[in-house]
Amino acid sequence: MELFDTTQLSLAAALHGSSARQAALADNLANVDTPGYVRKDVDFHGTLAAALSAGDSPSDLSFSAQDDASAPVRADGNSVDTDAENSALAQNGLEYDALAKVAGTRIDILKTAMGVA
Repeated sequence: MELFDTTQLSLAAALHGSSARQAALADNLANVDTPGYVRKDVDFHGTLAAALSAGDSPSDLSFSAQDDASAPVRADGNSVDTDAENSALAQNGLEYDALAKVAGTRIDILKTAMGVA
């Protein structure tokens, strides 16, 4: 019997994916004035969903930033929109907090069941 179920492993993977996305979004903002810079993003939702659909373990996932070819490009070749990036950062931060809270609550329930807490 495993200590952590698929749900807990999925929450951990989503936390890693959200963290990778936060780093990519912060890099985008840091390069908002860099000519030719292409916006990057991490689709951890899609990666996690595909792994779960295929029956793969969520603990084996890795998340990396990919160029966002759909972002509009300015005259200098840069595709970062400051307002959109700040909005995405805020949304991703809220999602990370929610994931952490749910994962922590599940650990607390496990501790209670074990008589540790």
